[in-house]
Amino acid sequence: MSSIKQFQVTFDCAEPERVGRFWCEVLGYVVPPPPKGCATWDDFDRAQAPEDRGSWFASVDPSGVGPRLYFQRVPEGKTVKNRVHLDVRVGTGLVGEERLAALEAECARLVALGAVRVRLLVADEDNESCIVMQDIEGNEFCLD
Repeated sequence: MSSIKQFQVTFDCAEPERVGRFWCEVLGYVVPPPPKGCATWDDFDRAQAPEDRGSWFASVDPSGVGPRLYFQRVPEGKTVKNRVHLDVRVGTGLVGEERLAALEAECARLVALGAVRVRLLVADEDNESCIVMQDIEGNEFCLD
């Protein structure tokens, strides 16, 4: 049996490039090079049928370790809580007040990018506190 070596996380959204660039900033991801035969992504987009232009956006971990992120345009808006969400690890290795300070600092950075802070969840025993947030289209994620 073969094991899976790579996977991508797909987001349904109204504005793929806008949401994708937000997540590039959050995670330090980059936009991959355009397909062969296209000097830029704008060239690629102009070559698409009008209804397909801007219909998707992708980003990758520059170190090659993390999954590819794919953002696809869908006609319907978000109406309920995500069934799957990302946990953005921030305070790894820190405990107590230092961990909370790291979470709060990252939360402030992401709010400046357009994210929304929803609530702080505190778990005293194992320092597993997290901040529940929403991205620029309302998709939930956690800072932990």
